[in-house]
Amino acid sequence: MARLLIMGASKGIGLESVRKAINSRHRVKAFARSAHTISLDHPELEKVRGNALDQDDVNAALKDVDVVVQTLGVGFKELFAPVSLFSEASKLLISAMTARGIKRLICVTGFGAGDSSASISLLQRLPFDAVFGRAYADKTIQEQLIKSSDLDWTIVRPGVLTGNVCAGRYQALDQPSAWRNGIIARSDVADFCIKQIENPASFGIAYVLVK
Repeated sequence: MARLLIMGASKGIGLESVRKAINSRHRVKAFARSAHTISLDHPELEKVRGNALDQDDVNAALKDVDVVVQTLGVGFKELFAPVSLFSEASKLLISAMTARGIKRLICVTGFGAGDSSASISLLQRLPFDAVFGRAYADKTIQEQLIKSSDLDWTIVRPGVLTGNVCAGRYQALDQPSAWRNGIIARSDVADFCIKQIENPASFGIAYVLVK
């Protein structure tokens, strides 16, 4: 049993990760500004209301934690304004984890962040940059910060997210030559993240996840 902090836990991949972690018998802190809205209840689940950009909130949430799963997101309208959430939150988190001696970080970014940007097809490039360009530029900085840290990190880059039920059949591509876009259920991304918690073979690896 690991003691997890799941950041961005109130919806999407974060909420699915909470479900997967509880089912895998981990002890979970579900961290989000709207943590009180999480409908799940379990003896091993603690709902922690906090802001990923608040140093005191993050420091308090990291108490008695072994592993952090970071699954932050922004709303659609926020995509068309300058985005700095991912890099600023990661900078704060890395510093706080280092100070507490917490080594294991699993971070969900997305296909198109970091060096996976080179794998976006020419046909997809223009609409991708127009809609997601600001967010993914910041996710690229986020990845650079994580890769430059001394943490035992794993970066997870899902393709186009769907709300389909977890199929359990997906591909985790760790070689740039194989990287491609595709669809994947949020619950499958969560399944992969939770399975990497105690997998040292995934330390220092960035994966692209597709169906």
